[in-house]
Amino acid sequence: MAIKVEMMPNTRIAFVRQVGPYGPMNIQAMEALKKWAKAKNLLDGSSILLGIAQDNPETTHPENCRYDAGIVISDDYRIDPTDNDIFETELAGGHYVTYEVKHTAEDIQKAWADIFPALYYSGYQMDNKPIFERYIGDMLYNNYCEICIPVKAL
Repeated sequence: MAIKVEMMPNTRIAFVRQVGPYGPMNIQAMEALKKWAKAKNLLDGSSILLGIAQDNPETTHPENCRYDAGIVISDDYRIDPTDNDIFETELAGGHYVTYEVKHTAEDIQKAWADIFPALYYSGYQMDNKPIFERYIGDMLYNNYCEICIPVKAL
């Protein structure tokens, strides 16, 4: 498994939240975000979109799991107060292990099975921040993403 460690800055994002079991509803949240971002001229070839699983489904009841579909926005961008379903936050920076993967159910499952042993052998452990999928530029349209896991040294 080819993983890389990246130092990410704190990042301001606009997001749509979906609450409930992870799965097909996450796609609807991402589509709603993309529709909003396109209408605001925020969606182009340099956009960075994020799929953020806020809760661990092994410790949080599925009906309470939160998924945020987000887009990186500049510090000076102001969200229109009439955009009721759009929220903003700052994603915590720090060290992240990233792994590029084809965004299919089979490849994502394999990645999750491989990531944690690879983390251990590379001298890292998970940090207490959300894991997310990152789509940079054309990745979203080419069915690829990066799984980004917050880490700290063992």
